[in-house]
Amino acid sequence: MLGVSRDASDQEIKSAYRKLALQYHPDRNPGNHEAEEQFKEAAEAYSILSDAQKRASYDRFGHAGVGSAASAGFDPNVFSDFSDILGDIFGFGDFFGGGRRGGARAQRGADLRYDLDLTFEEAAFGTTTKIKVPRH
Repeated sequence: MLGVSRDASDQEIKSAYRKLALQYHPDRNPGNHEAEEQFKEAAEAYSILSDAQKRASYDRFGHAGVGSAASAGFDPNVFSDFSDILGDIFGFGDFFGGGRRGGARAQRGADLRYDLDLTFEEAAFGTTTKIKVPRH
């Protein structure tokens, strides 16, 4: 489906998938069910080839080796870093960080957590409060 060789690198697989995803994306082909099916097939192929274990199983046994993955349907993890495609489709790559291609991407910081004690009434009916989040 992706048109890559058996020994294709991860980058080659990602590039081939990205090209097909742009071509067959439902937002670029509204109402075209054939394009939607092609998009789903490309996403399935990418989900298999981008996972080392699934790829090894596919290389050994073909489609039968990933039968459970194929029958599971759409894998949302395929789109964990879909910002570059969204940027190209909708034209806001910079908004998602897609404008920094080739450069280092900023790392996500640690989540901040603040424990706030509320009464039942405050939780049920709402309240407004100010908090200070300690920073290192």
